[in-house]
Amino acid sequence: MSREEAERLSNELSGKSPDEILVWAAAFFKAGESAFASSLGAEDQVITDMLVKAKLPIPIFTLDTGRLPQESYDLLDATRKRYSVPVEVLFPDATDVEPMLLSHGANLFYESVELRRECCRVRKVLPLAKKLATLKGWLCGLRREQSVTRTAIAPVEWDESFGLYKINPLADVTEAVLWEYIKSHNVPVNALHHRGYPSIGCAPCTRAVNPGEDIRAGRWWWEHPEHKECGLHRKPL
Repeated sequence: MSREEAERLSNELSGKSPDEILVWAAAFFKAGESAFASSLGAEDQVITDMLVKAKLPIPIFTLDTGRLPQESYDLLDATRKRYSVPVEVLFPDATDVEPMLLSHGANLFYESVELRRECCRVRKVLPLAKKLATLKGWLCGLRREQSVTRTAIAPVEWDESFGLYKINPLADVTEAVLWEYIKSHNVPVNALHHRGYPSIGCAPCTRAVNPGEDIRAGRWWWEHPEHKECGLHRKPL
């Protein structure tokens, strides 16, 4: 496994549809070697729909940071019921959360980029890293259109931060195509998407966006666009 191999695989998959990339991933990795990390966003709901309909043996997991909006929990339950599929839920370790809150308070993320990233590290990155340490590949719902930090996303990447392949089946999919799929297949999505939230994370760090704003303008809206990654997908410096 290497960056060069990931680039070769990505070139081979260039121009393939999301369904074809998912079928490839299911064949490329042995049972138990890969999993789909769902944030319960619109993109991830589309991938879940595709995985289930194609009966692909790729398990699904999600992160519960402890600060999610109620609408995200409602969608998690609706997804489990709709697709009759298990979704593993990962949680941050209380021994990491407690000292962070004691030192910096519950709303530390508003104070600085560094403290916001520390909150993301404790609540997202650490539990994700523990899970990814058991895998050789993880699937994500990233798209190039989502933000300025994601314009170079490829179908297959070598994840330097976690040491495994990252598969992005929707890398080339546009916003219009994404929502056309959702409507035509009646895919369940977060109710907040219909209230002006194109990208949804933790409740205190997400707001609705105004017409014409960037898709991820509502995530950590007090920061500059180039800082808007939580560490799950931020490239190492």
